[in-house]
Parts: sequence; structure tokens; C-alpha cells
Amino acid sequence: MHDPIADTRRWIERAVIGLNLCPFAKAVVARGQVRYVLSDATAPEALLEVLGGELLHLRDTPAAEIDTTLIVHPRVLGDFLDYNDFLEDADALVEQLGLEGELQVASFHPQYRFAGSGADDIANFTNRSPWPTLHLLREDSVARAVEAFPDPDAIVARNVATLEKLGHEGWRRLFERDA
Repeated sequence: MHDPIADTRRWIERAVIGLNLCPFAKAVVARGQVRYVLSDATAPEALLEVLGGELLHLRDTPAAEIDTTLIVHPRVLGDFLDYNDFLEDADALVEQLGLEGELQVASFHPQYRFAGSGADDIANFTNRSPWPTLHLLREDSVARAVEAFPDPDAIVARNVATLEKLGHEGWRRLFERDA
């Protein structure tokens, strides 16, 4: 059986940082400021509880200690459409906890699919993780990162170009090697 956290770390190392899909990731990983949480939730309601606890934990922990949290949840929301629907509940929880403008939830999923794209469109792979994953981010960290990047809107286009050049076979080969 795969280790979802090891798989996620490998994906971050080889794709997110290795392909520079997120130019902001390398620094927080290098500084050890990423919290990895493996959720054993089997129902969306249980995952929402985990999410609430982790949002509060991130809020209450200095950014120098934990700047971002990845909640990997392999046992719930394996279907992308169900996962996508769940994101509305995640955003509502952020608002309910009074954390709007402070924290946000980004999404990654093995079946991630942008609206209007084909299932095998390589652009979808910019958000495809090995396991369903909720990414908790600090708004001020995002704002600082975007300010420091000369053209943040170019990141998406560059990522798509990178993946088009790499292709499906190149993507597969990224993860062939053992960790």
C-alpha cells in the first residue's frame, strides 16, 4: 500500500517544486514550514471537522513555524465532482470561523479537471495530486508571494506550457522512480 504522505511529498518535490509549478513552494518546504496531515475521515462531515481543527491550528501557530498545511484525505471524496462540491462547504467553514481574509483553502485532486477541459487535458495536471488534498494557505503569505513575483498571472500559462512540453508520458516518468 502506498503511503499518502510520502506520495504527496514526492509530488511536491518532483512536480510542484521540480517543475516549478508553484514558485512559492520551494522556500516554505526548505524552511520546514509545511504541515502534512493524513486524515482518516471516511465521510465529508468528518473531513469538515478535520478541516476546522486544522484551520484553527494554522491560525493559532506562528507562520515561522507552519506557513501552510496540506490535509491529505485518501478515504473520502475520491470522486472529483463530490470533492468539488465539498469545496463550497470548506469555504463556508472558513467564513463561519471568521477566517475569511486570513486563511483560504486551495484544492488538489487526482482527477482534477478545469471547467470546459477534457479529462485527459494536460493542463489539468497542474492541480493533480496523488491523493485528494486540501491546501490551507495564509492570505498574507499569498499576498507577499504574489507581490514578489513579477507577473503572477503568467504562472498559469507557464505551467500549462511546461506540462504540454512534458506530456503525459513525461508526467508519468516523474513518478516512476522510487523515492
